[in-house]
Amino acid sequence: MVRTFKLRDQIIVRAPIDRCFLLSTSIEIVERELRMHPVRGRTRGLVVGGYTVRWEGWQMGLPQFHESLIEAFHPPTFFRDRMIAGRFRTFEHDHSFADRCDGTVLLSDELRFTMPWSFLGTMVGSLRLVPHIRGLMRRRFALLKRIAESEEWRTDIPAPVDTAMSAESRIV
Repeated sequence: MVRTFKLRDQIIVRAPIDRCFLLSTSIEIVERELRMHPVRGRTRGLVVGGYTVRWEGWQMGLPQFHESLIEAFHPPTFFRDRMIAGRFRTFEHDHSFADRCDGTVLLSDELRFTMPWSFLGTMVGSLRLVPHIRGLMRRRFALLKRIAESEEWRTDIPAPVDTAMSAESRIV
C-alpha cells in the first residue's frame, strides 16, 4: 500500500494578491530557498502554465534532481506544479491565493507526495522528508512575506514580464 503524505501551510501577507502570485512564480525566489539550481526548462524569471523546470542540487546530504511541470495556472488565485521526473513516486504542490479585502492575502500551500520503496519509502517519508519539507515550506512563506511586504519585491519581479500577467499593469 502506497501512503500519500499531505502537508498544508498558510500565511497572511500584507500585499496585493497579484504581487504575491508573481513572487510565488519566481525561479530566483525558489532557488534561494531550496538551494537547488534550475538547469533546464525555465531557468530564470517567472513560470506560467506549461513551463517545466529541472532543479538539481543537494538536499539532506545527497545529490537530488526534481523536474516540475506547471500543469495548472490561474492567475492570480492558483497554480500547481507536478513532478515529472525525480526521486519521489509522485509530487504535487498546489499554491492558492485569496484576497481578504483588507489589504492582505492568504497564501495557502498543499503539497502531496508518495515515495517509492514501499515500507522503507514510507519510513523515510515520515521520519525525514515530512519535517524537512515542512521546514522548506515555512522558510519559503517567510521569504515571500518579507519580500512582498517590503520594497524588495521591485527587484524580484522582472519587467516587462513575458507571462500571462504584466507586472507593470497588475502590480500595485
